[in-house]
Parts: sequence; C-alpha cells; structure tokens
Amino acid sequence: MPLRLLTDLEIPQLEEDLAPLGGQVELVRLGQLEQLPASVTGDVLLTTAFAGRHREALLAPERGVRWVHVYGTGVDGFPLAQVQGRQLTCSRGAAAIPISEWVMAMLLADAKQLPASWVKEPPEQWYFASLEVLHGRHLGLLGLGTIGEAVAERAAAFGMRVSALVRSPRDLPQGIEGVADERALLANCDYLVLAAPATPETHHWLNRERLSIARPGLRVVNIARGSLVDQEALHWALEAGIVARAYLDVVDPEPLPEGNWLYAHPRVHLSPHISWSDPMAHQRLMAPFLRNLELFLAGQALQGEVDTRAGY
Repeated sequence: MPLRLLTDLEIPQLEEDLAPLGGQVELVRLGQLEQLPASVTGDVLLTTAFAGRHREALLAPERGVRWVHVYGTGVDGFPLAQVQGRQLTCSRGAAAIPISEWVMAMLLADAKQLPASWVKEPPEQWYFASLEVLHGRHLGLLGLGTIGEAVAERAAAFGMRVSALVRSPRDLPQGIEGVADERALLANCDYLVLAAPATPETHHWLNRERLSIARPGLRVVNIARGSLVDQEALHWALEAGIVARAYLDVVDPEPLPEGNWLYAHPRVHLSPHISWSDPMAHQRLMAPFLRNLELFLAGQALQGEVDTRAGY
C-alpha cells in the first residue's frame, strides 16, 4: 500500500516532484475542497506555517498523520501545540543562497552609495566620490544557522571580519569569531545582520537597550523576521544617529499598513519580504522534503526536525 501524502497546498508541479518515487506515494490534494470528508486519512501532511483551509482538521489525531512538513524555511505561525508528538520538519535553510546574496547586495549598495552614485546628467565633478569598502569592516551576526553561515562565507570573501553571537561553545566555520557577550558584539560591529528564527527569546531582540550599546553609525540588515526588531526603538536609534541606515526585508506586521513611518524614512531601505526570491525557489524548498520522504519510506530518521519547545 502506498504512503498517503495529504496536502492543502496548490502547487501545480507536485506530481512531477513525486514522480521519481514511482508508486510509493499517493498524493491527496485537499486545497479545493470546501469541506473535508471524515474519511480522509493519511501518513504525511505537506502544509505551510500559516493557516490553510483544512489544516486544523488535518492535524486531528483521527486523520492518522505521523509526520508534518512545513513548506517554508520557518515555523513561526504554525500551531506547534497541535503537533502532539508527531514528527515536524521544515525546509530550513533552503533560501540561504538568495538571502545571503541579498545581504551582500545591501552591504555593497551601502558602501558604494547605490543607486545615488549613478548619474543621468553631467555631475558637478568627475573622478571623485566618498565611497567606502567592505574590506576590513566588522560584520556582526545574530543567528548562525544555514543562512547566517552563508552570509559569513560571502562576507569573509570580501575581507570582512565576521563575529557571531553564540550562547554556548561550539565549533564554528573557519573565518567566524564566536562572541558570547552581546555588548561586545554590538559595540564593535559596523554592520549587524539579523538571521535568527522568530521565537519568544528573539522577540524584539533589537530593542532600545541593545541599540544604546551599539557603535554610532551602525547599519542594520534584517532578513529574518520583523518581530526581531522593536521598530519604535529603531526609529529612536535612527534619529539619534546610532543607526545610520536600516535595510529591512521583513517588518512587523506584514503587509505593512500604508502610512507607516518605515516607508518614508530617508535612511530606511524597505523591501517587501523578497530576499528569498530565486528561479529555483520551489526546487530548493522541496529538496529537504523529498530527501526526508525517501528516509520516511525507508523507516529512517528524518533530517532537520523542528524542536517544538524551542520553536525552530
């Protein structure tokens, strides 16, 4: 009997993705159903972190689901309490390449004053500008998962010094300095990149107290979740000159309401949560699930399980 894969997602190419597994998996699409029949049961649920049409019903014990995979890089927004002992995975780190490239684009745009350095008419002078270099600058990281490591690798290639906040001793990739004291990190870095998951512990991590420690002129890049930043504290730090510029791909809430101060502030560069975008985005998100699907069929341990207590 084939494994029954339930999904409330409308992904057209799912059948094609599952084709290499032959007849081992039966795909049951449920997204178009207005009501979920009581007879629907399955082994695996492929869903998102945000509410699907039937997700709560599909997580009921009588549905028989033993493993849930979240089609996305995080599980903030997912009802972790409903997992109830099931295995839970997500596509953590799948967007590390496009997101880390986005971070470097923000850093380079900052150092080279782009797009302001481009001209469309004769400038006041040629040959002279007051630009900066990334080489020798200090990048601080909050979050050293797959995305944080990818950022560090690319920053190191530009000759940047890279430090990451670490809570306990661990082996770090070459070129990354572990820092246990957040005060030391904030007081010494030129760029701060937020790449940690959204959890109760990281909620408003970048607050007024921490910003008051930071070296004046700090550049902040957030590609994690908007909840990591106390946005009113950020406004204070921008006006006080503590933060020179903020590059925010994520905000709280999303979508951000019209008229919010972040849209108009001259030193805030806001993008609508697109740093993950990539022609291969679907394939990258599906790859961890498909690898785990093969392991599940073979009765082996899944990779990258979510710690429901920690929230990531």
